[in-house]
Amino acid sequence: MYGTDETLSAGKCDIDNRELESMDTRAEVLTILEAVLSLKGRSSGFANETRLLGGLPELDSMAVVDVLTALEERFGFVVADDEIDGAAFATVGSLVEFVRGKLG
Repeated sequence: MYGTDETLSAGKCDIDNRELESMDTRAEVLTILEAVLSLKGRSSGFANETRLLGGLPELDSMAVVDVLTALEERFGFVVADDEIDGAAFATVGSLVEFVRGKLG
């Protein structure tokens, strides 16, 4: 019975770890947006549906490059020019999903 409980606990831990990683990715993306765009705490109220491009005046074309650079440095991936388009920066959720996709 101990072995079974241990296995279930390990399985539960794996699920919790994935959920934590998912939440951590979102939190890290918001932290990067906050820092790069100097949002003065506004990102704490962002939902996944919060518009980025067209919704945040701070997010212009130069800021997109800065955000991408910060994401690359933080998460250790490289974004090729042909991998990115406006859809990735449409909302908080789309940017988080883009990052998760890059992380595999």
